[in-house]
Amino acid sequence: MDRCNLTILNEPGYEWLAGFLAENQVEVVASLPCYLEGNVDKQRGKGVFQRSIEGLNQLNELGYGRTKALSLSLVFNPQGPVLPPEQSGLEAAYKTHLKDAFGVEFTQLFTLANMPIKRFGSTLISKGEFDDYMALLKGSFNAQTLPGLMCKSLISVDWRGYLYDCDFNQQLEMPLGGASKPVHIAQLADNVAGAPIRVAEHCYGCTAGQGSSCGGALAD
Repeated sequence: MDRCNLTILNEPGYEWLAGFLAENQVEVVASLPCYLEGNVDKQRGKGVFQRSIEGLNQLNELGYGRTKALSLSLVFNPQGPVLPPEQSGLEAAYKTHLKDAFGVEFTQLFTLANMPIKRFGSTLISKGEFDDYMALLKGSFNAQTLPGLMCKSLISVDWRGYLYDCDFNQQLEMPLGGASKPVHIAQLADNVAGAPIRVAEHCYGCTAGQGSSCGGALAD
């Protein structure tokens, strides 16, 4: 599974990437926080939406989102300190608009809550909204999400080959399983099943409401 930034697909020097992913039947999960250009550019920067559409068209031409063997999932996350809406209804809206306006097809939509870390966490702190958002996440805890949490069945591998329990722990440089320093995939001698999972306050983001994971919502 490749967590893909769609704009990289048309970046000079990376023209080979989409073809490589298709040839190796890598599942692509790509962030597109809205199906409206203005909202995406406001959140990610001017021109990002159009470049993302170009990347999606490129993937579609290779069969992504159009064949069972090449899965293409899009990821939605809210623009502010709120929980994402119900996943299936939003997926229908995404599919209709992107198909009608740009000819884009994709397999499924995943809705993810914003994690109170890195840039989003800093924004919350600067606006005095961090504590309120954490209270929302904790107050929306849903025990039904626990069996499907991504950290229980997947590991995250960074571009250097170092391992983490999830993408968010990777961003926070919290090594896999509570190790004192990062474990490299080349050093992984034993099965990691049953190893301890590192948790912190940001983990409430995955268990709030419908939940968040590499497979989107975890509960009804």
